[in-house]
Amino acid sequence: MEWLEDFLALAESGNFSRAAEARSIAQPAFSRHIRALEEWVGAELFDRSAHPAALTAAGQRFQPLLEDVLAKLEAARIKARAAHDQAAASLRFAATHVLSLTFFPRWLGTLESQLRLGPIQTISDSFHACEDQALQRRVQFVLCHGHAEVPGRLDEAGYPMLQLSEDMLLPVSAPWPDAPGRALHAIDAGSATGGGQPLPLAVLAYSEASGLGRIMRSRLRGLFGAGGAGTAGEGDGRPELPQGAQTVFTAHHAALLKAMALEGRGVAWLPRSLIVDELRSGALVLAGGHAWSVPVEIRLYRQRADMADAAEALWTVACSQPRMSAEPARR
Repeated sequence: MEWLEDFLALAESGNFSRAAEARSIAQPAFSRHIRALEEWVGAELFDRSAHPAALTAAGQRFQPLLEDVLAKLEAARIKARAAHDQAAASLRFAATHVLSLTFFPRWLGTLESQLRLGPIQTISDSFHACEDQALQRRVQFVLCHGHAEVPGRLDEAGYPMLQLSEDMLLPVSAPWPDAPGRALHAIDAGSATGGGQPLPLAVLAYSEASGLGRIMRSRLRGLFGAGGAGTAGEGDGRPELPQGAQTVFTAHHAALLKAMALEGRGVAWLPRSLIVDELRSGALVLAGGHAWSVPVEIRLYRQRADMADAAEALWTVACSQPRMSAEPARR
């Protein structure tokens, strides 16, 4: 960059002494810069026999291109600084899909009376991907579901955590068309054909990347296959799915499992906060008793190190607030 700026200074003045003075460097060093630039180009750029020094044909061709390059570099520097300043002032969240759609907007609204939020950047992804974002310091906060007996990578790494609310994973199914309130896919009694014969229980499951899936595999025996992660021993008090239950669909989006449940494809364990309206309308009904429900927490994790002032202010306000309901207000 110094060589290029020196070139433009000499092209303007035509005098090595004045150009070196304008660039605030000694003339011998200035002359070495010009010679080094010419060696890099592979051609002489100045006719030193002329007074003042004049551009050669190569120098004349080089000058406008160089001016364009320097202008673009300066613009790039300005944009980079602006992006850095904006990122430093922004609040950066990673939130799991279901919470980014349900809880996150309402929770931010409760902070606005005490805090000017400013620009917010949000990544909506699976639980595993949200953990990656925090571990790689790409976000300041992670909003996700959690369970006290199912620690994640952020818990193991000692990231500070704040419980914002409580939720419940409920086993739900579409109802029988001719029997509202009766689950098409019932866990306890099994589903039935028109002749009354029980059908194998169809399970709509969470994928490995899902935090809710990790919790379900830990808390319910045999939910995703015998011997899988979280399988419990005999007599541990955790319920086990009926013989013949099978996983028919897998996804890490609770919203997608909800859509499949509404279509009557099986039973899904969905956050109550996601299905309040469907339970009230009867579009979804409980597929099992209370023993099949799994309580979960809605958690906010933060970076362990000091954060930007805006992020620290948000954490302070969040810590001072009472827990809010996971369910939206009834309309």
